[in-house]
Amino acid sequence: MGAAESSDDFAAMDNSQWYQKFMKTCPSGQLSLYEFKSILGLRDMSPQANMYVERVFHIFDLNEDGFIDFLEFIAAINLVIRGKIDQKLKWYFKLYDADGNGCIDKKELLSIFTAIQAINGYTSMSPEEFTNMVFQKIDVNNDGELTLEEFITGVEKDEGLMELITKTFDLSNVLKVIQSGRRHSM
Repeated sequence: MGAAESSDDFAAMDNSQWYQKFMKTCPSGQLSLYEFKSILGLRDMSPQANMYVERVFHIFDLNEDGFIDFLEFIAAINLVIRGKIDQKLKWYFKLYDADGNGCIDKKELLSIFTAIQAINGYTSMSPEEFTNMVFQKIDVNNDGELTLEEFITGVEKDEGLMELITKTFDLSNVLKVIQSGRRHSM
């Protein structure tokens, strides 16, 4: 399987194919954070990139046992590939809400966008510009925090912001790497 695979290739795979690939990559059936980083070829990362990868791992580790098992892996694939936009927005919100208090503040959004930039090289705007733009567009009560409702409603109303967030935070590249077992240039 080469680097030119699309999300459609992923969607076409059934759970038994995913199971074979998962078990080949992770014979114990338990994917640790270290194995997750190794599979993705993520070594010598910046602190921001490392933080992002750890947040993604912990969000996919639904039972918080320190491992991603096959059911958690399949749930992640279904979210990333087949998930409806509101499911994805809820996931993004959880990713941004680093302290888990139910709100995203500017510092959290700035931190996660900086981390994503470190991984995918997205540079059409600085993390500060991105953060300010998001808050200007969707912080309706101007309290400096975004609730889940403000976030989902605001992003769904703004096509440009929806496209930017979807493109910037797309995890299908990560899945391609996991599926092939090696890192492709992104």
